[in-house]
Amino acid sequence: MTKFLYWLKNHDSIEKENEISVANKLLSLRKSNELFHSLSFDSISAIGKNAALPHYRADKNNPVSLKNNSIYLSDSGGQYYDGTTDITRTIILGKPNKEQIDRFTRVLKGHINLSTHTFQKGTKGNKIDYLARESLQEINCDYDHGTGHGIGSFLSVHEAPQRISKKSMFPSVELLPGMILSNEPGYYKEGEYGIRIENIIVVKEDRENQLKFENISWAPIDRELIDSKMLNKEELNWINNYHLQVFEKISGFLSLEEKNWLLDVTKPL
Repeated sequence: MTKFLYWLKNHDSIEKENEISVANKLLSLRKSNELFHSLSFDSISAIGKNAALPHYRADKNNPVSLKNNSIYLSDSGGQYYDGTTDITRTIILGKPNKEQIDRFTRVLKGHINLSTHTFQKGTKGNKIDYLARESLQEINCDYDHGTGHGIGSFLSVHEAPQRISKKSMFPSVELLPGMILSNEPGYYKEGEYGIRIENIIVVKEDRENQLKFENISWAPIDRELIDSKMLNKEELNWINNYHLQVFEKISGFLSLEEKNWLLDVTKPL
């Protein structure tokens, strides 16, 4: 995923690419992993207004070209013999506007708010869903999909019964140690752009009668869309520590050019 983001951000003529060609580029990078088996679901590859459709599918017969100074969203995953992935990254190709930076930062605040939450044993996902929406709801914004779904290995990437949402589509169950879920708040402005940040999290025991989440997805989050002035001390610490770990965990798998780029895009805010 990081190699893909590097390729997108450093493309000489991004407008020569389209939603299908860049999705195929990401697939080719995944295939280079010897443990890769297949995609875990049809990738969502969306530019501009198409990114405002949370379940968008690009038309292979009439692919939409990428545009400069636009938001691009990639929601994708792979089935590997050692696990299943589901990750979303939203990036700016060119320059973002102030509204896009504001909305992206609010989505990030929600992502962090949920990721760092400690909760009592017996808690159900619908009791903590609000954490991901608080910053958006401060300006009367929200998103219509759930915040987190269960993820299974070589099963359905949307696996019941664990879920984080306002209302559960399944019988509501408590979150238990070992459960794997997505953390994916978003914001969608119809006809213009969409934002989603998704990592995979695992429920872990923290201390007696308390649980927490451990993040297991590692890829840079676009600094060009983050307003650091909107983040409190704890949120700044989270994103800076996250990016430090991203560099430490994956820089050894990158070319020198990719590694230098990653060092720059993961530097502290």
